[in-house]
Amino acid sequence: MTQRFPSKRLPQWCCQSWSIVVLVLVAAVLMGHGTRLPAAAQDPMVTNRLGMTFVLIPAGDFMMGSPETEIDRGTSEIQHPVTISQPFYLQTTEVTVAQWRAVMGRRFFARKRGAGDMPVIKVSWKDCQKFIRKLSRMTGAHYGLPTEAQWEYAARAGSVTAYFWGDQIDCRRAMYANNPMKYDACVSVNRDRGWEPGCRAPVKQYPPNAWGLYDMHGNVWEWCADFFQRYSKASEVDPCKDDSGQDRVRRGGSWFSPGYACRSANRAYGHPMSRMQNTGFRVVMLPPVRPVRTDSPD
Repeated sequence: MTQRFPSKRLPQWCCQSWSIVVLVLVAAVLMGHGTRLPAAAQDPMVTNRLGMTFVLIPAGDFMMGSPETEIDRGTSEIQHPVTISQPFYLQTTEVTVAQWRAVMGRRFFARKRGAGDMPVIKVSWKDCQKFIRKLSRMTGAHYGLPTEAQWEYAARAGSVTAYFWGDQIDCRRAMYANNPMKYDACVSVNRDRGWEPGCRAPVKQYPPNAWGLYDMHGNVWEWCADFFQRYSKASEVDPCKDDSGQDRVRRGGSWFSPGYACRSANRAYGHPMSRMQNTGFRVVMLPPVRPVRTDSPD
């Protein structure tokens, strides 16, 4: 299938220890809004029965998109203020091959190759929805894809630079440009670490950001809940463009990508039925009051 790949010309979206004071404030916010997070919401980190670990991302405000001065910014990255009104749990890594198999079993389309700690790839947006529904039934919790705003907010982890560590890409901080046919800037560095060219890395091989999230930059693109739409400069609260559109948002860059595609603000997209060798996903754990979206029957 045709893959939309970001470029300069095309449009491109362990938790630090929490003090008792912060946890009390989070609980106060939740009580004030009449919303409850999943069981054990007082914990800054939770792990479900399948070994999937999630960190609590605090509510807050940030500037989504990139400033006009950011090198290699895309035209769709219009900077605008966004409020994330509720804390949420985000998976610390991309969904792995082992986690996929544990949920989806051995049906033909679920026979994903690779070591168990590799991020699962060649999963369409629609496949992700099937995984989410099954995972929710298996664990009794509710899951979903992160919205594009949640994803960028979490990737930044309070930073305002192109990457969470600064404005310069670094082969020792993210898996990117491991493509000997096109983008090969990190091939030699990755080979020294024992990874073959033309492939992804196991999860958790690079330093996490300030909120304990791994591989938000590079490794594999990650599906988000939204349809791809252009931003406006208007401020937004908990935006999710899920009402209309054709292509779904992908974020984060990949092993195949050049460095600039891994920027926090960079946006890409793909058809929801596309299964690409450089695309996977991670999930959010949702409050019980928010139903899981079901776009089609199993």
